Parts: sequence; structure tokens; C-alpha cells
Amino acid sequence: MADGTKDQASSNQMWGGRFASGPDAIMEEINASIGFDKKLYAQDIRGSIAHATMLAKQGIISAEDKDKIVEGLNTILSEIQEGRFEFSRKLEDIHMNIEARLATLIGPAAGRLHTARSRNDQVALDFRLWVKEELAKNEAMLSDLIAALLNKAEEHADTVMPGFTHLQTAQPVTFGHHCMAYVEMFGRDRARVRHAIDHLDESPIGAAALAGTGFAIDRHMTAQALGFREPTRNSIDTVSDRDFALEFLSVAAICAVHLSRFAEEIVIWSTPQFGFIRLSDAFSTGSSIMPQKKNPDAAELVRAKTGRINGSLVALLTVMKGLPLAYSKDMQEDKEQVFDAAENLELALAAMAGMVRDMTVRTDRMRAAAGSGYSTATDLADWLVREAGLPFRDAHHVTGRAVAMAEEKACDLADLSLSDLQSIHASITEKVFDVLSVDASVASRVSFGGTAPSEVRKQIAWWRSRN
Repeated sequence: MADGTKDQASSNQMWGGRFASGPDAIMEEINASIGFDKKLYAQDIRGSIAHATMLAKQGIISAEDKDKIVEGLNTILSEIQEGRFEFSRKLEDIHMNIEARLATLIGPAAGRLHTARSRNDQVALDFRLWVKEELAKNEAMLSDLIAALLNKAEEHADTVMPGFTHLQTAQPVTFGHHCMAYVEMFGRDRARVRHAIDHLDESPIGAAALAGTGFAIDRHMTAQALGFREPTRNSIDTVSDRDFALEFLSVAAICAVHLSRFAEEIVIWSTPQFGFIRLSDAFSTGSSIMPQKKNPDAAELVRAKTGRINGSLVALLTVMKGLPLAYSKDMQEDKEQVFDAAENLELALAAMAGMVRDMTVRTDRMRAAAGSGYSTATDLADWLVREAGLPFRDAHHVTGRAVAMAEEKACDLADLSLSDLQSIHASITEKVFDVLSVDASVASRVSFGGTAPSEVRKQIAWWRSRN
């Protein structure tokens, strides 16, 4: 028998007696998923061991066959981990590759492993386990990034910088407060990760193809063995559900947006025009032609990864949007999107944590910029309300005239003389200069969650107790 015939016979055996001939080259190409779903080998073997153990306990297979199956699966695990396992596209996916190898290793007992399960619930299990493990990695990496930001915020709780709206100078803030804004963002991302883990913490195995099984299986046993809270409650939904993958991609996309926003600021801050920070050489590159250049490539690539991650979410949403219950082969397209997004999110999180730790903050440049653009104008308006009793809209108008005068004189508000200010409104006194410096402005923002250094330190302490 020729090798091709052997392969075809092997494929037919896996498909069963329904098919007289094997798939042609085009069908094989579009149908095979082993090129990417081999990532699920550890989860597949873990699930199969739990399933076989349950089958033996329920008396569905013998203890002897169970022992052979477990020993064979552990051998396959070692072969894959050591790079000695030969994956075959003829066998389509990771499940068939492992099952075929198991049959070679232990003979007929291997055929008993698939009792009371289908590839439909098998792949749902493998994929859930993989996503759950990936989310746990994301949680740890987000905690690491938050820790790096907390350290930077504590170091710079008093460092003044301009706060922006519309990328225009708005009011003075502290760099510590700015860092804490990202702590809040990434804290929400971590909360979403934890919610996603909770939502998917149900075991699909035992739902079989779509209707459950007539065998007296114990789904609670396998759920517990695999670290799930409980088994899923509807067999049709179980095999057709990819909400856990969509939720992972949603969480990843929102997190990537936050990473991209921070990356954009790093790119801006590191320009000579701003000069707020310096990135270390570890996260920068040079130019092939311009020797003076130091490019923030790590930040730019973090920013770019967002497109890929968002694209993965849109792709899987589109795959799932028109599928009738229960399982359809379209769902094979779920894994590449999740695997790619997971890889890129991990890389972006690691790069951002590294940049935060390594960046040098140029406090002199931040301070010089903090008072630009009449950033204490709101403080003048607030003073007029508080000390002179003006309605805020009147105070806003008076402050606008003061800004116009400062622009005409080409100076800051704090550099206007008292007589200048009194020419605009007679109620202004010498005390107004207590609020026109950036330090005084920042120190005055003591409302809960404000930029005052005292408030920033309170928020740092709160987050440290929860990180």
C-alpha cells in the first residue's frame, strides 16, 4: 500500500465509515486546524485525563483501560514538550493527532477515550482552559504594570506638569496624578479580566455533540478535576458558545486602547519639543541615516498592536453573528484571532511596564511647561468667586480679560502687577498672588481624587493595599 493510501486510510478511520474516500487537497487545506490549534495540546491532554478518570469511576470504562489511557497521554505530553511529536495535517486538528498517537501507543483501549464526548465539547473545553490560563497571565501582568505606575507616581507625587484638554494646556497637575490616571484605567482592565474568568468558569465537557449523552457520566467530577466552578447547564449552548473568547477579545481590545493612549503620550513627551521624559536605550532605536535620532519605537509598536487586537475582536464578532445553534465549522476561525490577540497583548503589557520603570522624568521641563498657556486662570476665577464674591460667570469674564492683558504684555498671569489686575476689577487684592503659582494651584486641589500631592499619596496608598 502506498504511503498516500495509508494516510487516506488513517483519515477515513478517524472520520468513520460514512466516507468512502479522503478529502482532496483543497478540502484538507481549508479544513485543517492543526497549524494553530496544536497550542491546545496541554489542555487537550489534561481534559482527556480528567474525562477518562471520570469514565472509569462511573464504570463506563475499566480501570485497566483508564490506566493505559492516562499513561499513553502522559507519554504524548512528554513527546510534544520535547519536540519529538509529529503533527499531521491529514489528521486535521490537535484532538485527532493525539488520539491517533494514543492508538499507536496503547492499542484498542485508546478507542474508549472518546466515549460520552464529542469533538464539539472537547474543543470547547480545551479552548476555555486556554483562555482561562491566558486571562490569569493578563491579570498578573496588569498587576505588574500597576505596580510600576504606583512606584513612578509615588516618586513624582509633587512633580508639577501641565494638564491638558484638547492637547492644550488646561491646569497644572502633578506627574504622579497623571500616572494614577493610568492606574485607574489598568485597574478597570484587571477587574474586567477577573470578571471574564468568573464568567467562563464552567466546564463544557460532557455536553457531547449538542444533546448531552446517555452514559451515566459525572460532569461535576470533571468540572472539579479541571478547576472549574461547575459544569455548564445547557448542552446546546455549551458547544455553540464562544462568548468567553469574545469577552477575552473585548477585554484585550479595551486594554490595548488604554495602552495605546499611554504609548501616544510617551511618543509626544519624548519629542524634543516637549522633552518631558527620556526613554532608556532598551526601548528606543536609532535612525539609519540621522545620527541624532532616538526613536520611541517600543511605544509606537504598542500603539500599533491595538489595530491587530481590535481587528481580532471584529473578526470573531463577524464570524459568530449569523450562526444557528449549535456547532458550525465557522467556529474553527476563533482560535487564530484569540491566539494572535493574546500574544500581542502580552507583548504590549510587558513593553509598557518596562518603559514605565526605565523612563527618566525631566522634572525641569515639566515644571517650565506647567505654567505655560495661563494654566492658573481657573485658580484666578475661583479666587474671585471665593474671596471677592463674584458669580462664577462674572469671574470667568474678569479672568478672560486678565489673560488677554497678559498676552498683550507677553507675560504669565503671576507676572501681572496688582495695579494691572485691579484695573480689571477693583476687588482684587495682593492675596490673589497666593493662587497664581503652579505649586499653589496644585496644592489647592484637595477634593477627593484631586491632583494635590496629599490626595495623590492617599490614592497611591489605597491602590497599594489592593494590588
